Amino acid sequence: MLRLNTRDAGFEQAFRRLVNDRRESDDDVARDVQIILDDVRNRGDEALAELTERFDGHVLASDTDWSISSEACREAFDILQPDLRAALELAAKRIRTYHEAQLPADRDETDKHGVRLGARWNAVDAAGLYVPGGRAAYPSSLLMNAIPAKVAGVERLVVVTPTPKGQINPLVLAAAHLAGVDEVWRVGGAQAVAALAYGTKRIKPVDVITGPGNAWVAEAKRQLFGVVGIDMVAGPSEILVIADGKNDADWIAADLLSQAEHDPTAQSILITDDPLFADTVADRVGVELAMLPTARVAAESWKTHGVIIEVASLDEAPALANALAAEHVEIATDDPEALFRQIRHAGSVFLGRHTPEAVGDYVAGPNHVLPTGRRARFSSGLSVLDFMKRTSFIQCDAKSLGKIGPAAIALADAEGLPAHARSIEVRLGI
Repeated sequence: MLRLNTRDAGFEQAFRRLVNDRRESDDDVARDVQIILDDVRNRGDEALAELTERFDGHVLASDTDWSISSEACREAFDILQPDLRAALELAAKRIRTYHEAQLPADRDETDKHGVRLGARWNAVDAAGLYVPGGRAAYPSSLLMNAIPAKVAGVERLVVVTPTPKGQINPLVLAAAHLAGVDEVWRVGGAQAVAALAYGTKRIKPVDVITGPGNAWVAEAKRQLFGVVGIDMVAGPSEILVIADGKNDADWIAADLLSQAEHDPTAQSILITDDPLFADTVADRVGVELAMLPTARVAAESWKTHGVIIEVASLDEAPALANALAAEHVEIATDDPEALFRQIRHAGSVFLGRHTPEAVGDYVAGPNHVLPTGRRARFSSGLSVLDFMKRTSFIQCDAKSLGKIGPAAIALADAEGLPAHARSIEVRLGI
């Protein structure tokens, strides 16, 4: 675990290295993914079957090996323990309510020249949702991807999820039923992303692909952007906690480990103005790890990528946070709003001592699919807009065209495009 102090002479250089550190896929991953994408594009289902058997140990033979029926998803939901069903339903309700408020309004107006101008929003026809399997089989991820798509009005929702050795988390199936998913395919990895983008004999192509995955999935989405739309290229999870010494060190230690347990390359960072509190949190992380079933992964993440930054004053924290542009930012102070006003780059911010990041992963309502790797500088978390596109429209009559057309003719002539100018001139009788 790295300890930094803004008072130290070498801090700026060390912090710059931290900001520029890349914990994402390398050139070898990019080459491997390109081979997989080409294979699926050329051989379709045959390639999917071979790659699924090789990577997941799952043989795609019969129809039930390929996909999971809506009936099976409903049955998984029906047999849930009442407390789990209630938890899923609460999460789904809150996610839906939050995302319904994101729906954009159409525009239709006439300006002072008599030109009708506006824009109309429409959902994409089909969306593909990647849901991780294996270690990261998360029903919450399915809800966070599927519900915004449904709210947007997407007609066909397709889930792809790996089923190692044929096993699948029944909670994922229950969430698929609750969210109204149309198709669930038992394929994963870069090959599943390729199938969604290009289409195969069995799997029809989609327009947008969203959802988290490993380095190969993220690289596949990056390479296929343009063939389909994507939400973002997601890397390892991150949390930045800004905390004063009044906090319970056990709480903050638990928050840091809540991201560390995701993956050995996840990163947890604490910024504090209290050196004694920093020491206590570092100690309590060790205690928490000793009790954590996911300790092996979390310990590797904390040891390799964990950071504690001591500042002279928490007034320094917003500038550091903006440079890091972290996926998750917790502000655990008496007046979190004062610091929040200065934070411009963050995927999602959690305000106050009683708002752990984990509540946002499940039931708060805002989406937990968020930009990583400093991409919060220029991108946002998943929303209904990722499943929609805007079409502008224009309508002129003879009078309004006569008012604005001459300026368009002048600009077209200046750009050396006489046919452009002529298409307006013939209407104006010039």
